[in-house]
Amino acid sequence: MSPELAAVFVGSSLRLAAPLLLAATGELVSEKAGVLNMSVEGMMLTGAFAGATGAWATGSPALGLALGVLCVLPIAWLQAFLSITLRANQIVTGIGINILVLGATTLGYRALFGSRSRAEIPGLDKWAPPGLADIPYLGEHVFTQTWLLYAAVVLVAIVWWMLKSTALGLAVHAAGTAPHAASNSGLPVNRIRYGAVLFTGFMSALAGCFLSIGDIHTFTEGMTSGAGYLAIAAVIFGNWKLGRTLLACGLFGAATALQFQLPGMGVEVPSALLIMLPYVLALLAVGGLVGRQVAPAALTQAYVGH
Repeated sequence: MSPELAAVFVGSSLRLAAPLLLAATGELVSEKAGVLNMSVEGMMLTGAFAGATGAWATGSPALGLALGVLCVLPIAWLQAFLSITLRANQIVTGIGINILVLGATTLGYRALFGSRSRAEIPGLDKWAPPGLADIPYLGEHVFTQTWLLYAAVVLVAIVWWMLKSTALGLAVHAAGTAPHAASNSGLPVNRIRYGAVLFTGFMSALAGCFLSIGDIHTFTEGMTSGAGYLAIAAVIFGNWKLGRTLLACGLFGAATALQFQLPGMGVEVPSALLIMLPYVLALLAVGGLVGRQVAPAALTQAYVGH
């Protein structure tokens, strides 16, 4: 493999892993707090649609990004209300929201752009850290990325610090591991869980906007294509540890990048096999074939206060 092809592969892997990184980090916080947020897929798709629509209508990708976040937060609140307040089944409610969002965004897309339209939408600017853009091959293909990718790295670092070194991180962990003991210590368990689910919505909105206005600068029906479920699988693959979850996102991103890289190198591999590769890896993770998985003790368990 030539240096340029290697750089293109690495850059593509990072770009394709970025939305998974954002969504999986949010999902990790939610699951650490005890809520399995299956609606990540729907929240990502809402963010992608709202972000693209806002950028198209205003001509400003920044306003599109803001609109994407604002439109996803009510969905995150609905998920929290159903799962935490009404104590409904977290898997069923999440999948129901995903189906609802898929229909709503498809209807909205066809109403605004037409069923066969592929509207060009203003996208977020690309940026490279000073000095790195001049490195041969790496500067152009690896380090020159949309600024949202670098913002994602900063956000993930903040979340890592919060979970590891702050009282808030300890409270999140307690809410998902021993909610009754946490409540007896004076912690508002359900409020912590609400905040965790809303944070997942925020991160999923950024992930969706990354897809539509950060990467391809357009919106297509169902464009997340299971990325939200891959983000959940990355959390399981990472055994609910942030570092390992990031590695899983990178692995899924690289597996997706192979879909475009191998044909360009002249390697004849059935396209269907390449398309299913990330999901095969996710299946292995969920099936526990990559090591023993230890989930938070109270994950999916509704908390009823005393």
